[in-house]
Amino acid sequence: MPVKALVNFFRVPPPAPLIADEATHDRVYRRWSQLAFASVTVGYGFYYTTRLSLSVTKKPLLDSGLVDTTQLGSIGFAMLLAYAVGKAVNGFLGDRVHLSRFFIAGLILSALTNLCFGLSSSFSWFVVLWSINGWFQSLGATTSGVSLTSWFPSGKLGTRYSLWSISHNLGEGLTFVVTAAMVSGLGWRWGFIGPALACIAVALVLLRTLPDRPPSLGLRPPQKEVLPPEALPSVSAVQWEAARNPLVWMIGLASACMYVARYALSNWGVLYLQVEHKYSLMEASSAISMIPIVGALGTLSSGPISDYIFRARRGPSSLFFGGLLVLAMCLLLLVRAPSPLLVRASLGVAGFAIGGQLLFLGGLSAAELCSRRAAGAALGIVGGVSYLGAAVQDYVSGWLLQAGGAVGEPLGFGRVKTFWIGAAVVSVLLTMPLVVRGTKHPDHR
Repeated sequence: MPVKALVNFFRVPPPAPLIADEATHDRVYRRWSQLAFASVTVGYGFYYTTRLSLSVTKKPLLDSGLVDTTQLGSIGFAMLLAYAVGKAVNGFLGDRVHLSRFFIAGLILSALTNLCFGLSSSFSWFVVLWSINGWFQSLGATTSGVSLTSWFPSGKLGTRYSLWSISHNLGEGLTFVVTAAMVSGLGWRWGFIGPALACIAVALVLLRTLPDRPPSLGLRPPQKEVLPPEALPSVSAVQWEAARNPLVWMIGLASACMYVARYALSNWGVLYLQVEHKYSLMEASSAISMIPIVGALGTLSSGPISDYIFRARRGPSSLFFGGLLVLAMCLLLLVRAPSPLLVRASLGVAGFAIGGQLLFLGGLSAAELCSRRAAGAALGIVGGVSYLGAAVQDYVSGWLLQAGGAVGEPLGFGRVKTFWIGAAVVSVLLTMPLVVRGTKHPDHR
C-alpha cells in the first residue's frame, strides 16, 4: 500500500453533522460510548494473549534445545524494546489517527506475527518476529487510552479506566489457563498459533463495534472545552507541553521499575515455579493465574477508591498498592520452601497490587496531568519508559539466571530475586513526588 494511501486510511475522519435532537443525541451517545468501552476492553485483553504466549512456552522451548535462557532473555528484550519505542511513537500518533482502524490493525498484525513465530524454529527468526510483534502490540494500549478519554467525562474517567484495565487480567488469565492447556496437550507451537487464530476472529467483530471519536458520529465530546475551538492551542503544542512536564517523566520512571517486577512475574514466574519448586507446567500456570484473577479486583477497586475516597488524587492510592507489591514479592521470593497456599496468596496479593498500579502509574496519572488532547502523548511517554524497564528486566533476568546457576545446575534464581524486589522498592520511592505535587490539567478538573 503506497504511503499516501496508508496515511489517508488512518486519517481522523471529518466531523459528521451534529445530531440536533437532544433525546436522539443522548441515546446514540450512550450506545456508542458503551460499544467503544466494551470493544477496547475485550480487544485489548486479546492483545495480551499474543504478547504473553512466550511466557507459558519457555520450559518447552528450553527442553526442545532450540534456545537457552540467555536467548530467551534476548527474545523478550527485543520484543519489549520494540514495544517501548512503539508506545512512545504511536502514543503521539494516537492523538492524530482513526482510533478504530489503528487498534484493529495492530491486533491483526500481531496475530499474524504470532502465527509465523509458531511455525518457525530458528533463534534468529524468533528475535525478528518477536520484535515486530512488540511494535504491533504498541498500537493497542495508547489507542485504548485515547478512546476512553474521548468518550468519558473526567468524573467517570477513573472508574472507566479501572474497568478497562481488567483487560490485562482477561488476557493474562486466558494465557495462563487456556494457552497453557493447549501447550500441554499440543506442544509449544500451539501457544502461538491458537491465540493468533482467536485474535483474528475478535478483530473481525471489532470492525463493526469499535467507533472513532464522538464528532465522527455527529456527537458532542464529553467535556466542554474551556476555550472556543479557534482559540485552542494546536495538538502539537499540547503534546510538547506534555513532553516537558517533569512529573510525567517521574511517573514513567516509577512505572518502569514497577514493570520490572510485573514482567518478572509474568514472563519468568512459570519457569521460576517449575525450576525452584518443581511444579508442572499446568501447576505453575495455574498458580501464576492468581495474578490476573486477583489483579482484576485490584484494578476494579483502585479507580473508585481514588475517585470517591481520595477525591481523584492518585498519589496516595499508588503508594498503598506499591507497598503491597513489595510485601508480596518478599513473601514469594524470600521465604524458604513456601507452602502452595503461601505461593498462591503471595501471587494473589502481587496481582492485586499490580492491578492498582497499572491504573495509576500505567497511564491515568500522567494523562490527567496533561490536556485531554495530548492524552496519547502522555500515555506514549509513560508507556515507552515503562517498557524500556520491562525490556531491561527480560535481558538482565535471562543473563542473571544463566550466570547464577551452580555447577551442574543450568539456572539459578538467587541473584535475580534481589533485582526484582529492588525494582519494586525503587518504584515506591519514585511515587512520592506524585503525592506531594500531583495536580490535574485544567481540562480534567
